[in-house]
Amino acid sequence: MLAACAPGSPDSGEPAIEWPVYGCDLAATRWSPAEDITPDNVRGLKRAWTWATGEIVHVDSTTGDRLAPGFFEATPLMVGDTLYLSTPFSRAVALDAVTGRELWAFDPEVTRSGLVGNEHSGFVHRGVALWGGAGSDSDREDGDGNLTPRRVFLNARWQLFALDARTGMPIGSFGENGAVDLTRGLRWPVNRQHFGQTSPPVVWRDIVIVGSSIGDALVYERDPPGDVQAFDARSGKRLWRWDPVPGVDDPARSSWGGQSAELTGHANVWAPFSLDEVRGLVYLPVSTPSNDWYGGRRPGDNLWAESIVCLDARTGRQVWARQLVHHGLWDYDLSSPPALVTAPRDGADIDAVLVAGKTGFLYGFDRVTGEPLWPIEERAVPGSDVPGEVASATQPTPSWPEPFAQQGFTESDIVDFTPKIREMARELLQGRRLGPMFTPPSLEGTVVMPGWIGGAGWGALTVDPIRGVAFIKATNKPSLARLVKADEPVGYRRDTASGSIDKPITLLLPSWRSWWIGKSQETMLPLSKPPYGTLSAYELSSGKRLWQVPLGDIPEVRSHPWLRALRLPPLGVPGAPGGVATQGGLIFITGGGKVLYAVDQRDGAVRWSSDLGAIGYSNPMTYRARDGRQYVVVATGKGAGARLQAFVLPRPRRAEERL
Repeated sequence: MLAACAPGSPDSGEPAIEWPVYGCDLAATRWSPAEDITPDNVRGLKRAWTWATGEIVHVDSTTGDRLAPGFFEATPLMVGDTLYLSTPFSRAVALDAVTGRELWAFDPEVTRSGLVGNEHSGFVHRGVALWGGAGSDSDREDGDGNLTPRRVFLNARWQLFALDARTGMPIGSFGENGAVDLTRGLRWPVNRQHFGQTSPPVVWRDIVIVGSSIGDALVYERDPPGDVQAFDARSGKRLWRWDPVPGVDDPARSSWGGQSAELTGHANVWAPFSLDEVRGLVYLPVSTPSNDWYGGRRPGDNLWAESIVCLDARTGRQVWARQLVHHGLWDYDLSSPPALVTAPRDGADIDAVLVAGKTGFLYGFDRVTGEPLWPIEERAVPGSDVPGEVASATQPTPSWPEPFAQQGFTESDIVDFTPKIREMARELLQGRRLGPMFTPPSLEGTVVMPGWIGGAGWGALTVDPIRGVAFIKATNKPSLARLVKADEPVGYRRDTASGSIDKPITLLLPSWRSWWIGKSQETMLPLSKPPYGTLSAYELSSGKRLWQVPLGDIPEVRSHPWLRALRLPPLGVPGAPGGVATQGGLIFITGGGKVLYAVDQRDGAVRWSSDLGAIGYSNPMTYRARDGRQYVVVATGKGAGARLQAFVLPRPRRAEERL
């Protein structure tokens, strides 16, 4: 079983330190015991090697669609001096961890089936999972005492592949010719083209658990449901299925009014999730039901959408659940994997689970019972005046810890670099609705803060269990939620062949409308005040925020011709990626920008940085290879410019060389 970042088999004086799971461990802490690189020596960090994905835009000969590789968002695994990762086109790849040399690649040919539904952001994929022994033990025994090769599990589009970790070849005894169809036996039949994957599976013992990714703009009756499924790691047999919509005998079913439980899809788990390896409990961050911004056809709180859900990994039985947003209208998916921690409290250690929300709140729960660590109150929120919509009258609101992101938007939040810029922003917002967080989407348009690419993203939360501190990357980026009738032009492609579309539905305006002032590169500026990205540290024992600093920068804003003469404050960079914390006392993180930073855990100060030459829209990882050196690896760029970049300290000179 691969469960934690741990020493592997040494070939040098220092034991190897591996990264066997997407979050480094099943608890999703993204913390490594590697301590070779410290605040004192990190300035010597140099680029060791790069590897290019080689993926370029394809054009579908039938439809003319551009099939574009999106950002390279993968976090590699490292076991036995081999890196295992996925590319934007969902290829599984193995590389030498010391040199970056490609060992093998497997292509599931995801572009042969065209676009993933109506996905507008291109193809993305964040990683793979491993089943088998850690270190040099590449095989494990089956129930009959036979050895089976370590397997790489790749979830691509509607399939789950089992690959031989030595060769990258599909294992024929798994499913049908090495793969299982993830759309079989769901709540209702699914259009395969509308079903996708972005985050890796979770493997516990001999069980592989997988969610799904469904495009927000896919809106029709019985659009793809959000079932989570578990499969036998050897045979591919499905072991269980969990449906986010409660069954007919479940009292929570009443939270879906009318016939909405029989018609509403999504509420899927697209984000990474975590697992208590001792208790066998899996923690799911569940997303928004369809439609993300209009709930007139799904009245009620809609349990268990936008909830953290704890399941028994053996059976799929629901152990407990807590809804964090009732009747979601803001695309406040639980996007960051829940992190499992042990925190001292009232003289005893509490096994807890932490969730960083798009809402900007840090939620904490007892890992076993689901009881909140800190009080969560139901507080009144604004209602909706959209025809057919009944917004929830209250929303769960933690009274502690203090938020890590900006919540709500008023005139005082409008950018004010200069009086002219402020006036331009005010004119752009004329007639729009401003207000506190949970102000519903409206016909005139509501400025939503945090926006749906705001608060915590899919990489936000990192935990140092030794120091007892959680680190959260946040984005302060507003969005505009304006509802229109279905027959009006919309800002994204949608498919209507499979059923009717909600009326009204959301119009996603071009991004500059909700984020930028101006319509050209020469005049684009943020609509709101900085900082646009921050990094915060919270003490696990008390929930106290220890520090918060702007993270990163936006060079195109700082060098804007209207601003060159100004001394701008730290801007921070918006983006979903988070960092990796190390025993060496550092956090390696891009935050979604073009620079890799080494941040001191004690105070948030940057101790080292390196220009990556492209956006690093991924969570970095680190390991100590068998050559005795600690590497830091980050995926960067997109399309033809996608590169995996590795950094390492120079080898110390031998004593005789220094004489």
